[in-house]
Amino acid sequence: MFNRLAHHANVLGSVATSSLTAWRGCLVVNSVPQPEQPLVLYDMEGCSYCRRVREALTALNLDVEIRPCPKGGRVFRAEAETIGGKQQFPLLVDQNAGTVMYESEDIVKYLFHEYAGRSVPKYYRSRSWQPALGSMASAASALRGMRASAGRQPEQPLHLWSFEGSPFSRLVREKLCELETPYTLHNLGKEHWTEIGPAKQRIKPGPYTPAPGGKRDAFFKAHGRVQVPYLEDPNSGEGLFESARILDYLNAEYG
Repeated sequence: MFNRLAHHANVLGSVATSSLTAWRGCLVVNSVPQPEQPLVLYDMEGCSYCRRVREALTALNLDVEIRPCPKGGRVFRAEAETIGGKQQFPLLVDQNAGTVMYESEDIVKYLFHEYAGRSVPKYYRSRSWQPALGSMASAASALRGMRASAGRQPEQPLHLWSFEGSPFSRLVREKLCELETPYTLHNLGKEHWTEIGPAKQRIKPGPYTPAPGGKRDAFFKAHGRVQVPYLEDPNSGEGLFESARILDYLNAEYG
């Protein structure tokens, strides 16, 4: 009972985080082709600057390999420093263009220019008040996803279907970051305004049918529904919906 209540409280905190960030990272702005070589992001889930990059990745429907670098982490921080010269996050590595980048604003500009051939949409541009609101958003989630906790590393990276603004997905990403568990983040942003709302209470009534040919359509055909978070672990063969079940699994398997 206590664990269930604690989970509900964490969900409410995550909803507050999404609200304070104006629910950016929910809708796809430009669905672009996936690059030949996957993007790699050295990331700290609870960091407001890293969040801005993940919002842009959702807006572009781009997948990315996440290398979690929480404070006190010992798995990927040294690797990030070797690549970029310092332990500062976010750090984006794009092997397709030979690009290694720090600074969230520069990375967001790069992603929209390189992969969508456009300037950053107004909704995703930097504003003077964003650092303060971003810090408040992190505080609303009780600074989860900031500090490393002891865990066991998987042999193969995990796979998470998510989108940045999803409060339930955020809880899973926070745990993966704290455990320093590498994973491929498959962005599954909402492709149309009719998809707004939770999976079981979308704004458009009736049976849900995703736009043909999109990433959501492919997911729907594979699983019979479109709901995030969804975790696949190639090390065990597990495939799980529901944030509470996924968190229990991660704690038992890797915590």
